[in-house]
Amino acid sequence: MIEIRKTQPAEIEILMEIFEQGKRIMRKDGNMKQWTGNYPSPQLIMQDITNGNSYVCLNDAGEIIGTFAFIRGNDPTYARIYEGEWLEDTLPYGVIHRLASTETSKGVAAACLEWCYRQIPNLRADTHRDNHILQYILKKHGFSYCGIIFLANGDERLAFQKIEQSY
Repeated sequence: MIEIRKTQPAEIEILMEIFEQGKRIMRKDGNMKQWTGNYPSPQLIMQDITNGNSYVCLNDAGEIIGTFAFIRGNDPTYARIYEGEWLEDTLPYGVIHRLASTETSKGVAAACLEWCYRQIPNLRADTHRDNHILQYILKKHGFSYCGIIFLANGDERLAFQKIEQSY
């Protein structure tokens, strides 16, 4: 079973290694354009930690095998959606960003998505068009493709949402 807790500042180096492994997973799957250069940077991850939005996933041995950012509240990049629409656009929602795991771990994404959904049953996420792994995982866990959003730097992302029907 995977345990989820907030990230401690001293764990940033472990997270940076997990992001490197995440990049290798993406490259092996043909996703050459997402998370390039210094992204995500140590400064960005430290900001997530400082803001209380960074989480780690621990295996049964207590080792960190994954990480993600979970942010409650409106994400400015989701204010406008193109070639589609959100399933629901008035209720509060949570956003999942920077989800990564080690190359040998299993179940990190599922644990993350299920944990986030328990926090708020209205979730949004986005990913690169070439990130077929995450698109598959999101759909497998009940997320619907909603359309296209653009990041602050102008990069396109495919947007997904999962909402509890009675929410």
